[in-house]
Amino acid sequence: MIPRTLPFRFTTSIKELIMTSDTTGTFNYFVAPLDGSLPFRNRFHTDITMAKPARNWTQEPHDMQVEDVRGKEELYKLDNAGFQYGQEAAKHTSFLNDDEIEREYYPESIDLIKRITGATSIVVFDHNVRSRRPGEPGNPQKLQPISSPHVDQTPAAAIARVHRHLPPTEAPSLLRKRFQVINLWRPISHAAEDWPLALCDFRSIDFEKDLVPVALIYPDRKSETFAVKHNPNHQWKYMKAMTPEEFILIKCFDSIEDGSVARLTPHTGFQDPNTPEGAPPRESIELRALIFYD
Repeated sequence: MIPRTLPFRFTTSIKELIMTSDTTGTFNYFVAPLDGSLPFRNRFHTDITMAKPARNWTQEPHDMQVEDVRGKEELYKLDNAGFQYGQEAAKHTSFLNDDEIEREYYPESIDLIKRITGATSIVVFDHNVRSRRPGEPGNPQKLQPISSPHVDQTPAAAIARVHRHLPPTEAPSLLRKRFQVINLWRPISHAAEDWPLALCDFRSIDFEKDLVPVALIYPDRKSETFAVKHNPNHQWKYMKAMTPEEFILIKCFDSIEDGSVARLTPHTGFQDPNTPEGAPPRESIELRALIFYD
């Protein structure tokens, strides 16, 4: 008997086919303190006897569309969107020992960022390895993905970083030229299907209204980060199932403020409702660097 061929009918539009990897995420946006006080957060504070609480502000969840840019990632660059995707495997692959990361991963990362940006010099000032541990609270020794939109440095904090990490004889001249704070983020060990990283296109934010400086209080110093207020115009992007051979450059600060380039990009981890069952928990590393130009 000749097998019968069943008729096939397209029921999905081309647009729907293209959008099949787009998803939604619940993002925890910033809500200001009710008493009008300046927002703060006690970073890595564990002393319950301290008078101040861990933070004096709250969050509210908002469901947002998140576009998968895989296949069109070339449209997004540091200077137009505030972030840029790339593909290059790291030579260092264990990411288990901080000293080894600094000795092996830092130099190759500096070379990578220089080749992409054309920077004259780069100073890496720290890194974070994150591993999602379902059911466990996060702590300084076991960092987990962050679930709220943020930017790592405000302009004041970026300038303070230069003074903190560069000799006093060099900092003033470097600050007179263009400089940036850029993160290099990549999955480690396996693809980041679980809790991927989302980035907000700079062109969709209101810099003056959406970003709120939050004081970070450390035991020995203070810094400042941007929290992000909800804006329905925010355009969130991600790349589905990023592999360890892929990376993102995330701009946290740019000293060019004349509107010709993106100044930063808010970013956050999020729970993708379309994550395949059994996908291993996300593991990633972000390296943060000062980028200088002649």
